[in-house]
Amino acid sequence: MSVTLRDKFYGCICGAHIGSSMGAVVEGWNYQRIEATYGVLDNLYPYEHYNNGWLRAAGTTEDGIDRQKLMITAIIEKGGRVSAEDVRKIWVRDIQPGAPGGICEPFEGELLKIAKTVVPARELGRFCDYSGLNSFSRACHPIGLINAGDIEGAIDDVLEVGQLYQTTNSRGLKWACVTAVAIAAATKPDATLDSVLQAIFNNLDERQRVDARDDGWYADYAGLNIVDEIKGALDYTKDCRDYKDLREAFQERYNGIGMPYNISYANEVVTKGICVFKTVNANLKQAIITAVNLGRDTDCVAAVAAGISGALDGTRSLPEEWIKQVDYATSIHRFTNNKRTLREHADGLYGAYKNHLKKLTAYADLMSY
Repeated sequence: MSVTLRDKFYGCICGAHIGSSMGAVVEGWNYQRIEATYGVLDNLYPYEHYNNGWLRAAGTTEDGIDRQKLMITAIIEKGGRVSAEDVRKIWVRDIQPGAPGGICEPFEGELLKIAKTVVPARELGRFCDYSGLNSFSRACHPIGLINAGDIEGAIDDVLEVGQLYQTTNSRGLKWACVTAVAIAAATKPDATLDSVLQAIFNNLDERQRVDARDDGWYADYAGLNIVDEIKGALDYTKDCRDYKDLREAFQERYNGIGMPYNISYANEVVTKGICVFKTVNANLKQAIITAVNLGRDTDCVAAVAAGISGALDGTRSLPEEWIKQVDYATSIHRFTNNKRTLREHADGLYGAYKNHLKKLTAYADLMSY
C-alpha cells in the first residue's frame, strides 16, 4: 500500500515527537541501566529533567521538539520556506520566560537574549559555545518537509536557518543537512530506503563538493568526512538484527565522557539515527523502540531515526495510544511554546508545502512563454 505525502508529513512529525518523549525518560543513561530498569523500554513514562522538581507527564516532549515547534510555526505563518530572520521573530514572540532551564537548554536562554537585540539572526549561532552539537540536526525536520523532494533546497535552508544555533558552515550544520536531506528524499513518491541513503551519499560527500585536489589534503581528514563516517557505521552494523546488536557495535566507537554535552555531538547522533533507520527497514514503531534502548542521547537518536522512518513509511506502524498520550502531555505542558496536536503540526506544514508548490507552479506558468 502506497503512503500519501500527507501521511509522510504526519509520520515524520509523530516520529520525532514520540521518539523524543520516550527517549527523554532515559536520556544520558547507559544501555545497561536502561535494561536493568525497564528490560526493554517500549512505552511512554513520566520523567524529570534539569533537577527542577517538575515531574513531566508521560509523553512530554523536550528541548529539541520545542526548538522544532518554533520552526513549524514560522513555516506555517509564512506559508513556505523560511529564513533565519523569520524563525528569530517566532523565538522572540513565542519562547516562554521559564523555558530555558525548564524545557530548553540554559544556553538557549542566552541566545534568546541576543535575539532580542539588533544582532542579525545569522550571527546568533556564533554566540553558542557548542558548535558541533546536535541542536539543529535533531530538530530540523520541518526544514526537510517544507523542501519535500528538493534536496538542494533542504541543504540551503539548513545552512540558513541553522545559523540561529550554530556557526556558519560548522560541523553541526553539515550533519543537520543529513537529517534534512534524508527527510526531503524520503518524501519522494518513489522513495525507498536505499534511495534515501543514496541521496545522502550523493549530496553530502564533502570531497564531491569542492574542486578536485591532488595534494592528499583530504587524506588527513578522512575521518571527518560525513559520508565516510555514515558508510563506515552502516558497514560495521550491517549484520545487526536489533538494538542489542547495535548498542554493542556502537559502544566501541561512541563512548566519550568528561566534557559538556559529551553524548550529544551531531556526528554520533545522526550516524546512529541513520543506522537505526536502516536496521529496522524504516519501520516507525521499531525505529523508536530501537533508538531509545541504545543508551546515551536516546531522545535525539530517536528523533532522527524515527523522523526519517516516518517520512518514508508514514504512520501505519504507530500505536494510536502513543499519539494520544503525546497530545495530552502537550496540552498540559508548562513551558512549551506551542500546544498544537501532532496532526495540527503535520497538517500545518503540509498546507504550507502545498502553498509553496502553488507559488512555484505560478512562477513556472508565468515564465513559460
